[in-house]
Amino acid sequence: MTKYHLNSLLVFIFLICGAFLSEAQTREVITLKKGWKFSKGNHPEAITSNFNTSNWETVTVPHDWAIKGPFDKEVDIQKVAIEQNGEKVATEKTGRTGALPYIGEAWYRNEFSISNFNKDKKVLILFEGAMSEPEVFLNGKKVGEWKYGYSYFYFDITNYINDTNINTLAVKLTNVGLSSRWYPGAGLYRKVQVIVKDKSNIKHWGTFITTPIITKDLAKVNIKTKVSGENLKLVTTIFNSEGKIITSNETDALFNNEFEQNLAVKNPKLWSPETPYLYTAVSKLYVNGKLTDEVSKRFGIRSINYDQKTGFSLNGEVRKFKGVCLHHDLGPIGTAVNKSALRRQLRILKDMGCDAIRSSHNMPSIEQLELCDEMGFMFLAESFDEWAKPKVKNGYNRFFNEYAEKDVVNLVHATRNHPSIVMWSSGNEVPDQWGTEGVKRAKWLQDIFHREDPTRPVTVGMDQVKATIESGFGALLDVPGLNYRVHLYEEAYEKFPQGFLLGSETASTVSSRGIYKFPVEKASMKTYDDFQSSSYDLEYCSWSNLPDDDFVLQDDKPWVIGEFVWTGFDYLGEPTPYDEVWPSRSSYFGINDLAGLPKDRYYLYRSRWNTTDETLHLLPHWNWEGREGEITPVFVYTSYDSAELFLNGKSLGIQKKTNHTPQNRYRLMWMDVKYEPGILKVVALDDDGNPVAEKEVKTAGKPHKILLDSDVKTIKANGEDLAYVTVSVVDKNGIPCPTATNQLNFKVKGNGEFKAACNGDATSLELFHLPTMKLFSGKLVVLVESTEEAGEIELKVTGKGLKTGKISLKTVH
Repeated sequence: MTKYHLNSLLVFIFLICGAFLSEAQTREVITLKKGWKFSKGNHPEAITSNFNTSNWETVTVPHDWAIKGPFDKEVDIQKVAIEQNGEKVATEKTGRTGALPYIGEAWYRNEFSISNFNKDKKVLILFEGAMSEPEVFLNGKKVGEWKYGYSYFYFDITNYINDTNINTLAVKLTNVGLSSRWYPGAGLYRKVQVIVKDKSNIKHWGTFITTPIITKDLAKVNIKTKVSGENLKLVTTIFNSEGKIITSNETDALFNNEFEQNLAVKNPKLWSPETPYLYTAVSKLYVNGKLTDEVSKRFGIRSINYDQKTGFSLNGEVRKFKGVCLHHDLGPIGTAVNKSALRRQLRILKDMGCDAIRSSHNMPSIEQLELCDEMGFMFLAESFDEWAKPKVKNGYNRFFNEYAEKDVVNLVHATRNHPSIVMWSSGNEVPDQWGTEGVKRAKWLQDIFHREDPTRPVTVGMDQVKATIESGFGALLDVPGLNYRVHLYEEAYEKFPQGFLLGSETASTVSSRGIYKFPVEKASMKTYDDFQSSSYDLEYCSWSNLPDDDFVLQDDKPWVIGEFVWTGFDYLGEPTPYDEVWPSRSSYFGINDLAGLPKDRYYLYRSRWNTTDETLHLLPHWNWEGREGEITPVFVYTSYDSAELFLNGKSLGIQKKTNHTPQNRYRLMWMDVKYEPGILKVVALDDDGNPVAEKEVKTAGKPHKILLDSDVKTIKANGEDLAYVTVSVVDKNGIPCPTATNQLNFKVKGNGEFKAACNGDATSLELFHLPTMKLFSGKLVVLVESTEEAGEIELKVTGKGLKTGKISLKTVH
């Protein structure tokens, strides 16, 4: 039995919006957001201070320089046999990395100054993500380089600071082809910060907060703090979420440059997805009584346990992960991290009943972890998609031997104080699953995670289950993670010693929002002339399965501790089952499409995962001109066990969930409905057969009017906050038009700007940043970005022959 108690942690809280945040005048944190100059191409002379960048583009960071396109099938065509997909013969893959122009060399330049810089200061520069292979220069000299585009890293630049106090920063990035299996993005896509502090200081990422003992009445909070300097004293105070002091401790007992403090919190409020309560620890460092440094860290009090008999428990309660996998791109805005975009994703997932996220297959952004702490999501933080053996020629395999340990250390140190993180992953479907060398690598990586964080277990997403059973690879992991392979769950459970399994990646069901194909049947790798997949949710990939197959395992096997569905949202690249077909350029796996609009499958998961709200969802749409009299099956995804279907007032019978097949167990299906236009209605029934809820869909006429609906009514006037406005059309009677494909135009006035648009169509080559786009299955989403001025924003959407749609939003400071 292996127990992992943790808890708590920080949220690396140097959040700054403008120039800098001063922490009690002890340190200066400069966020380099504005003033960047950018250019693609080879510019080695850009490291010099007097280099002229007047003809370079002015950008803000975070920045993704490839997302504006254009889409081009010639970008990074990969001729490969995808082993994970069981392919034996290499074929040409178009759109595998999104068909966006991310390959090439690019440069960024900026300047900064430091107030009152002197010899007693220490200066760091921090990058939270730079795609890819960054080389950093300051005042004409090379500071250092990193390799992994997903890693956080920092350099000490104290000795490079200019006496004139105008410091010129240059960053070279190099993206090579055949380096990724999905769209990796390009540029300085996460924050860049300069941190100025005293030479006697709390080390960067030097605080580690855990809660090793928790009872109803008392929690022990253990805080380890690494420092530099002499004659030091550390005072740490814990505040509750309302800002009131709970407890405090001071110490001058320093062991190997580390303080250790134990603080008692009475009547602790525990962190969980249902109650994501956060405390704050403020640590102040004194030298001979003088305050020299101060750091604030948010954390949560919670315990985690992985047990051979009970599986996974949080705060002593056994539960199963209801999780999704997420790639790091944000659809139409690419990989440039945006907190409001991430918040919207999590709101959508929360309503579905999701309680866990797996970062796939890379290190998560700090912003995403902050939001998961606040909103209540458990997190599986993943590190690598490759080890020493390649999946793609120029992938991480080139850097593994030199950088893997450094990258894991940085991942753990940068994020370990987040209570949301309940597990680490050292890899995903790595080819190293075969052979004894891979077993040694798996143990080596797991040992590094344990050394840096003894409180959390480690998993690997394994797809070569037979090989890992035979080699011992799977047996050595803290948590054996199975990617698909539902037919091997029983054997793996019998042969692995842990006593439980995790569905680290499940389903890979494919669908296109609002697209339905006939006849309705289960199918693997099914393709159609329009390059779409059916939203009846019965189509899957050759290596995978349908959601219902995973539901059976989750419900019937207590030793299966949860699942992470591939994927929560569509993402750029990997357009399976259309890998070899142009113009497919983004995935079909998402429970939500690339615009964040729910597909039908969303409601299938919601009917099972959201246990507090009713779910009653009816599909398909009911606009089938030309199919009159033809079989058009009707599915209902609902939290109720039975329902009655009506077509134009006539009952088509009652269906009840049964154990006949996995689909019958989780879906209500009327397979012999013959289409006729009109009103299709479902009435949900309680256990006594009484009507308790109803939903209906109607046959629509021609599109007449544009409707707008925003996810928020007010956004922050900070130049980066986003409102997502869903655009749809209705007929003259107000009935939604589910097959509309009208070309629409967007115009924003006032204190906001048009940012992007997306319709969720994986085959669309329309550029996200241009203010025009076609509807797909009757909908699209427009992103409106605030300026830095408070006031009003108006979005107007027009289309030929349609009544104009308008919506007003507010921006506030």
